[in-house]
Amino acid sequence: MGLYNTFVTHTLRESPAGHFTLADDDGCVPAPEPPAPSGAATAAAAAAPGGRTVSGCPASLRVPGAAHQRVSCLDELTTAGTVASGHTDPADWAGLTPKDLPTPSGVPGVQIDGYFPDTSATNTNHGWMHDAQFVLRLPDRWNGGLVVSGTPGNREQYANDRAIGDWVLSRGYAFAATDKGNTGTSFQRDGRRPGDAIAEWNTRLTQLTRAARAVVAQRYHRPPARTLATGMSNGGYLVRWQLENHPELYDGGVDWEGTLWRADGPHLFTFLPPALRHYPVYAAGGPAAGAARKAMHAAGYPAGSEFLWPYHHTYYWGLTQRIYREELDPGYPGADADYDWAARPERVRGAVDRIALTGRIGKPLMTVHGTLDVLLPITRDSDVYARMVREAGRGGLHRYYRVEGGTHTDALVDAFPDRLRPLVPCHRSAFTALEGWIGRGERPPAGRTVPLPAGAGAAELLVGCRL
Repeated sequence: MGLYNTFVTHTLRESPAGHFTLADDDGCVPAPEPPAPSGAATAAAAAAPGGRTVSGCPASLRVPGAAHQRVSCLDELTTAGTVASGHTDPADWAGLTPKDLPTPSGVPGVQIDGYFPDTSATNTNHGWMHDAQFVLRLPDRWNGGLVVSGTPGNREQYANDRAIGDWVLSRGYAFAATDKGNTGTSFQRDGRRPGDAIAEWNTRLTQLTRAARAVVAQRYHRPPARTLATGMSNGGYLVRWQLENHPELYDGGVDWEGTLWRADGPHLFTFLPPALRHYPVYAAGGPAAGAARKAMHAAGYPAGSEFLWPYHHTYYWGLTQRIYREELDPGYPGADADYDWAARPERVRGAVDRIALTGRIGKPLMTVHGTLDVLLPITRDSDVYARMVREAGRGGLHRYYRVEGGTHTDALVDAFPDRLRPLVPCHRSAFTALEGWIGRGERPPAGRTVPLPAGAGAAELLVGCRL
């Protein structure tokens, strides 16, 4: 499954470029050096909360459990600097945010890239050809908090840099992200049993959270005062799962349109096959188009979202159904458009049950989801999860905001600025509301459908979202 237990001893070695790599004691440094940082190492002390200071380039930082790590001291930890310095990969986060999303800057600090022991090799970042890659960023000016995240889709560890990482770093948080242990459209080849690859995602975020908390304590000489989990899509699923299964590690989380898995459905296998069957009939026009449109609505795709259907049929629905079906039901012999979840054998249900959510969260959770999401339709996903949380008796720990005009991928706002609103500002509003909830006891606004402000332009919607 890409997880194995091996004890390996390591040593730190400094390269001529000023990076520190963690090498096996046999002397092998398993990866080439990245480009040198864009500026000089941040050796000058910076003021930190509570009157403490953080100074120097801490080559001695160790990520517990890492098989390989590289420490870099950078003048800029946000994408305003890491794109040029080679400490992010824009391909990881392409297509996730609006093109005009501002990039904060002025965040010097330490970045640690590396990977945990793993047997799969789908992640090509740094030429490592090794999964379970992670990135940790430790700003010189630290606010006492840590944000951890898993990636959306099947992307690599830098996928959240622009949507989440830049903003939380600019607010003083340490930030850590994982590739979840397998990446790409062949992620399902990782593991021995159906569901192994997805189950590893949860294990990897737990692993990273524990390691990142330890590294924060090394760097700042005290543990984080608060640890928050956040992520979008599959990353949102991880937030839900972590707060259900490891609430002791977190103070709260923000779930951005998390994927829902439950053995009884709904899930991808109950609403994607109808889309694959009925959309081509709708798109062809003719006398059957009206009935096909009604069937799409019945499957969960909301009226008014039709303008998004062609793009999702071309790029998302078929691919998503296939790769997750190959992960959880590899023995299925038919066409994915004909897939019938209710008719599949019990073993398939068991595979989904291994990764299923329960709603039994143990720490405060904020959920944001767009009403025009046509990859994870809101009535088949977050509406259901909110009900699960209430039925589990945890409704007091949950706030759920249905964002009118939001869709699954914020980059589509650039294509339809008069019909869609970005969810990035709504995620940030939920995050700051969570801070007030757990930090100052300020109860966040009651869950509701957040209306699209009348007459609001694209620039206004990009910088604000009143919950």
